[in-house]
Amino acid sequence: MIKPETLTFIKDVAQNNNREWFAENKSRYETAKADVLVFIDQLIPKLAVIDPEFSIDTPAKKCLLRIYRDVRFSKNKDPYKNNFGISFNIKGSNIHGPGYYLHIQPGECFLAAGFWMPEAQVLKSLREEIDYNSSEFLSIVDDKSFKSIFNLSQVDKLKNAPKGYDTEHPQIEFLKLKSFIAVCPLKDDEFLKQGIVDKLKTAFESVYPFVLFLRNAVAQ
Repeated sequence: MIKPETLTFIKDVAQNNNREWFAENKSRYETAKADVLVFIDQLIPKLAVIDPEFSIDTPAKKCLLRIYRDVRFSKNKDPYKNNFGISFNIKGSNIHGPGYYLHIQPGECFLAAGFWMPEAQVLKSLREEIDYNSSEFLSIVDDKSFKSIFNLSQVDKLKNAPKGYDTEHPQIEFLKLKSFIAVCPLKDDEFLKQGIVDKLKTAFESVYPFVLFLRNAVAQ
């Protein structure tokens, strides 16, 4: 669980997103950051038991993303993120691939897992795997445990069939996807209760076959 003050700090950042305010409240940031790191330490062993590719020795600080925004190529010049983002990368690395992401932002908390914006050749491999092994893929995304917790995001998707696939392909809606992300919405108050660790553990268990399918697809 995390402390209410941590969520309050994130809300305040969103309302006072400037360097002067942040400097005056740097101690609040350090306290909130320490709280989130303790929370991550509780989750690491849970995920490591479920996914053998995720190291139990992963330092919490390697999972917590920076609160500072890179504004060089963005029209939004706010210097700070209004969330704590937690990325559970395989072996604690920053390798772009199938993985898990936890987003803590008041009113918009969620757990996500999968592969976001794979490069063209990798995306081709993912589509081929879904085409060749449709039954396995469907058994995962149609599983009751998966469907009761996760939704497969439809946000990042082609309007038409990808090259090489017929519009009548039975899995065309999956093949149109450009990112393969399973999303589990979370309520703010869930993070304030002890049960959040067990809830996330159950979610990791449910989504692991999905991550493994994607991982195997790009490893071939």
